Amino acid sequence: MQTRLDVTAIGNAIMDVIAHVDDDFLVRHDIPKARTNLIDEARCDALYRALPETRLETSGGSAGNTVAGLMSFGARAAFCGKVADDRIGGDYIADMKRIGAEFHGAPLSGGPGTARSMIAVTPDGERSMNTYLGASVEFSAADVAPEPIQAADWTYLEGYLFDKPAAKTAFVHASEIATAAGRRVAVTLSDVFCVDRHRESFRHLVRTHMDLVFANEAELKALYEEDDFDRALAALRAETRFGAVTRSEKGSVVFDETGVWPVATTPVARVVDATGAGDQYAAGFLYGLSRGMKPAECARLGHIAAGEVISHVGPRPLVSLRALAGG
Repeated sequence: MQTRLDVTAIGNAIMDVIAHVDDDFLVRHDIPKARTNLIDEARCDALYRALPETRLETSGGSAGNTVAGLMSFGARAAFCGKVADDRIGGDYIADMKRIGAEFHGAPLSGGPGTARSMIAVTPDGERSMNTYLGASVEFSAADVAPEPIQAADWTYLEGYLFDKPAAKTAFVHASEIATAAGRRVAVTLSDVFCVDRHRESFRHLVRTHMDLVFANEAELKALYEEDDFDRALAALRAETRFGAVTRSEKGSVVFDETGVWPVATTPVARVVDATGAGDQYAAGFLYGLSRGMKPAECARLGHIAAGEVISHVGPRPLVSLRALAGG
């Protein structure tokens, strides 16, 4: 069957609410600076009301931001996640459609509200994130939409969603749907703490269901409990067909079944905000694979996308990634 989509992403459906504030705002509202804090719904509602009306709201979460990057490259993409049957959930779905992506997932009724991340940006560029996970973590195998997975060249799984047993089952279910349709599956490890909490489950998922793994150097070492990068990379190569490991200013190391390639990155004049760099790297890499490019060329696109997003505040590209990549 011919692919209708390049990538279908599955992840936490989190509305990013970004606002510029001064440091006094953080003090008044007891917000720890330059940290990510998990908050409850009451605290989320209070901060939402307190933030300036000039705030920017986008359909985020890690995989959601990767979808935005894919759309900027000109890809065909869909997102599958869990929102609530509330105004924020409706706004999330509408924003996904606004950027040209499909949204799949029945809204949750009678439970927690749609997830939101209140992101306070101070004049020094620091981001203080206050995240309410809400309905996003209620995602289960019943929420996996078969058609967009069967119709996509790649299914992309967000490691942050892996915390609950129901989500682990959903990942396996989605992977099995993709494999049965002759499609390919990728996962991003997302965070060292995520890997530490679920190391054996991630290892099993990589060995048995993944064609491609995204990680940064620290996540890769944590996955295999290795201090040596080369040994950790060799362990990953033994368990999956493709890998893309980012190493900050060193660029990335990528591989397929035929070889390993270190790929340098072009230094960015000024790093304003590193949030979203990994998400956009994955967007560039997946876009390249969907166009039949070799891993090193896919990495080049990943570096272009990551370089663009770290040059400004916010986890999404502000200019066309397709144009930056040369059309």
